[in-house]
Amino acid sequence: MRILVTSGGTSEKIDSVRSITNHSTGTLGKIITEEFLSKGDSVTLVTTKSSVKPKFHPRLDIVEISDVANLIKTIEPLVKTHDVMIHSMAVSDYTPLYMADFDTVKNTKQLDRFLEKVNSQTKISSNCDYQVLFLKKTPKVISLIKQWNSSICLIGFKLLVNVSKDVLIETAKKSLLINQADYILANDLDNITPETHHAYLVSKTNIYEANTKKEISQLIYERVKKNV
Repeated sequence: MRILVTSGGTSEKIDSVRSITNHSTGTLGKIITEEFLSKGDSVTLVTTKSSVKPKFHPRLDIVEISDVANLIKTIEPLVKTHDVMIHSMAVSDYTPLYMADFDTVKNTKQLDRFLEKVNSQTKISSNCDYQVLFLKKTPKVISLIKQWNSSICLIGFKLLVNVSKDVLIETAKKSLLINQADYILANDLDNITPETHHAYLVSKTNIYEANTKKEISQLIYERVKKNV
């Protein structure tokens, strides 16, 4: 099988020296990649420069991306040529449009005009005590996958914070339907530590539980093999 894995976290530029990103290290994606490689599969890992990565392997291709736009451009052709996609990357929900000092924004009656502006400075000035950053929602990458390849086996990930098991499972099931995924790996940030990673792999008919990143990788491998 040809496996496509995404890992790490995207980063959206504010200017040439600043960006909005997240804390994802890519560790889980790395472990999942190693699981499939150990079983004889070929893996394309789409990740970021700062993410942890597996050691060189003859059946592993690593492609580095930066932001959401770059991610979409990179994975569209890959989705069309792979059998399975495991989308564990933490993708930015918003990208910066424009930053302005607070007084300028406060004194402007038509805020909509800022949505049409783009910062022209290489480095935005830090002279003001307060700045207002305008953000625009990015495309939902997982929702595009089945449009590009309806036959690909798609495993998505849903991360919430401090919610009940019922809420976590229900949110995963909604994601399954909306994104036409085969499985959603549902996890709560409060239940993730360096040693443990409690999660549920949710399908339309079953719920499977894992307690470590290694168990998650093994569970995903087992279900993919039975699904493809």
